[in-house]
Amino acid sequence: MLLRLGKLLNARVLVTGGGGLVGSRLAALLQRVGAAVTVLDRMDAYPEPAHELFGAARSGARLVVGDVCDRDTVAELVRGADFVVHAAAYADVAACTRRPDIAFRANVCGTQVLLEQIAAHPVRRLVLVSSAAVYGDGLPGVEGPQRFREDQCLFPLSVYANSKLWAEHQTRLMLGASSRTEYAVVRYFSVYGDPQIPKPGSHSWMVPWLTLQARLGRPMRLNGGGVQVRDLVHVDDVAEATALALVEEQMAEQTVNVGTGTPTSVREVADLVAAHFPGARRVTTPRPEGDPLGGYACVERSWELLRWRARTGVREGIGRYVSWLLATPRAVPRWLAEEDA
Repeated sequence: MLLRLGKLLNARVLVTGGGGLVGSRLAALLQRVGAAVTVLDRMDAYPEPAHELFGAARSGARLVVGDVCDRDTVAELVRGADFVVHAAAYADVAACTRRPDIAFRANVCGTQVLLEQIAAHPVRRLVLVSSAAVYGDGLPGVEGPQRFREDQCLFPLSVYANSKLWAEHQTRLMLGASSRTEYAVVRYFSVYGDPQIPKPGSHSWMVPWLTLQARLGRPMRLNGGGVQVRDLVHVDDVAEATALALVEEQMAEQTVNVGTGTPTSVREVADLVAAHFPGARRVTTPRPEGDPLGGYACVERSWELLRWRARTGVREGIGRYVSWLLATPRAVPRWLAEEDA
């Protein structure tokens, strides 16, 4: 994998949203293979201590604190880039449902500003970060966990999912065959791994949510009883797949799933977490609006086009997350520790 990424030696890569979990891991990986990385991020998606944990400022990348909706800033950064990864987004299903206006500005307007600047100042390739949320609950009338294929019909169930699907279509329309910039789309499934921590008011990121509840001696809340299925893919694997999408020739104008191909229910995740915390309890809570029943990735195309497979199994990944959390007491968010159980 690192050998293939050698194509990025001395390349200038702009990563929007590079201060988040995946973006900061990606920036560090790109730095290791010799790319010159610039991160554009508002640095306000998480409470301040989280950004120190993610380490974007320590990755060696140039950090520009700014907004992807700022046309002048984006124009300047795109003019100085060879490649762009667009990961900036209001990336929270619950928050987008509560504030669709903010979601529209960040996920739709921000993407449009970036696409306009890339159209005016072409780069070699744009990698657009999308989401498995575009699949919704999958095809109607199908019983049981569904295997999501990139070419199937899409049924977004939330504002967040709809904004991601719009971004996919707009990228295709603006950077199609007549453009001097190639594009590739990566649909992330359920990303997890240290140093991920939940945001206030969110129900996303179930591994840290369940682990923190158990760590604090509180019952693990299983929304809807935990019957939802997720394809849990470790952040290290996601960063590798995203980096490869920049350089693999076959990825031009293609869309691939970034997942493991293995379904895991929320209840199974709770069971794996509970194994590390004797006496951990589970309670059933209502399933939030816009929270899909889910499915798992078809990974044939990611192997064919990216020559990539996820390497971290869910048992190993959860074990690593628990070990990190126990060894990093400062990672427990103060707002969560002070909440009533």
